[in-house]
Amino acid sequence: MRQKTTVGEVDSSVLAYTAGRDCVLDAALVEADCFGTAAHVTMLSRLPVRPALIKPADAKRVRAELRRILLDAQEGRFSITLADQDVHLAVERRLTEKLGDLGKRVHVGRSRNDQVAVDLRLFAKTRLLDAAEAAVGLIGSLLGFARRYEQLPMVGRTHMQPAMPSSVGLWASAWAEGLLDDLTLLMAVYELNDQCPLGSAASYGVPLPIDRQMTSDLLGFSKPVHNVLHANQSRGKLESMILAALGQIMLTLSRLAQDLILFSMPEFGYFRLPAAFTTGSSIMPQKRNPDVAELLRAKAAKVLSQANLVAEIVRASPSGYNRDLQEAKEPFMDGFEVTISSLRILSPLMAGLEVREVALRQAFTPEVFATDRALELVAGGMPFRDAYHEVKAHLEDVEGMDPDAAVAAKTHLGAPMGLDLGLLADRTGEAAAWAAEERAYYEACRNTLLGLKGKKDPSRLTAPGSAVGCPAGREAERVRVCK
Repeated sequence: MRQKTTVGEVDSSVLAYTAGRDCVLDAALVEADCFGTAAHVTMLSRLPVRPALIKPADAKRVRAELRRILLDAQEGRFSITLADQDVHLAVERRLTEKLGDLGKRVHVGRSRNDQVAVDLRLFAKTRLLDAAEAAVGLIGSLLGFARRYEQLPMVGRTHMQPAMPSSVGLWASAWAEGLLDDLTLLMAVYELNDQCPLGSAASYGVPLPIDRQMTSDLLGFSKPVHNVLHANQSRGKLESMILAALGQIMLTLSRLAQDLILFSMPEFGYFRLPAAFTTGSSIMPQKRNPDVAELLRAKAAKVLSQANLVAEIVRASPSGYNRDLQEAKEPFMDGFEVTISSLRILSPLMAGLEVREVALRQAFTPEVFATDRALELVAGGMPFRDAYHEVKAHLEDVEGMDPDAAVAAKTHLGAPMGLDLGLLADRTGEAAAWAAEERAYYEACRNTLLGLKGKKDPSRLTAPGSAVGCPAGREAERVRVCK
């Protein structure tokens, strides 16, 4: 049985197989597709060709209809059917239904290949900012926890065995600093993503004097991807890099989750998980299972494997567009969802984590102080290796040492009493400001182009990352061409 689509008839079974889950997944791309189409028709309306491909007044009509599509999608009144195959043809169908021949003109000079490329980069922009903001929230919870218990002694472990005196503040702020490093990587892939592929068409450009710089500026990208073939075939590799950055966040969270599971066991009892973040047993009434933390470990493995999966999908692809890329969309979107939800659920968990001081102090058995005792002997003039063997042979001599005094003695940079939590807080604030600035700029560009409420004039905002932001002249033109 053959089914009619916008791009011709196709066997219904082939249509179902090739469309895959795009009809469902692409609901998340409606905003991006409307935004990208608005920029494209605006650019077409300003091309120096006669007759005009699209008149300025008609471009305005298209943008108004795109705004209605976006608002309808937000209210659940816009659907993507199997016959549409994807969001791109669904939007084009709607434009044609409402605007007639004008709707048929919007696709000139572009391909679905570069449409999906720009849609995914716009989608990634907002989701990377969601991830950054969620990470900032969790870092804030960890630093707050570290401040509350900064000097509380906690046994430091290596190989999971008691090792040296440490503190709860050191433990908590270590995870915070790890996430700050992960944020640095996230910001790096954000910068790679912040380039506009629109205008590459099927990967080889078009015989029209299109203005790729204009569409890049209208969409709020830092710049266009230069080479049109690279613009298209960077798909897959870019998604894999983004997933790898998300995977590093999940790796940090997974190790934190493992600590939370271990240290809340009765055998340790250092912490008690908030009741709201544990679940019960169907048969054992007493159980408080750390399901959130356990699932987080599994979800971390999932995101890490998704980065490799997407890389494997494109590993053997020849140059140009290949349909294999469609299979990268679902793991890409899911990686964002898993990472952001994991960051968000751990933030209130850490804020509500109960610290059990008695158990923490009882864990300080004499051997924990062995290294400190050896260094005392060194301070008295004994060679370190002699002190090492002396303490090892007489562990009974370290009985009665004070955990608080041991923690207080570690004052150098980054040690339990040498923590600069203010420095970490400053780094967190800078990341939060970066994310807020990037989001404001993106939303200002989108709202101006689509005429949405709450719009801000992008020319009145500082282009994010000044060195890579749009030049002031281009910002002014963005506002002018949208009116």
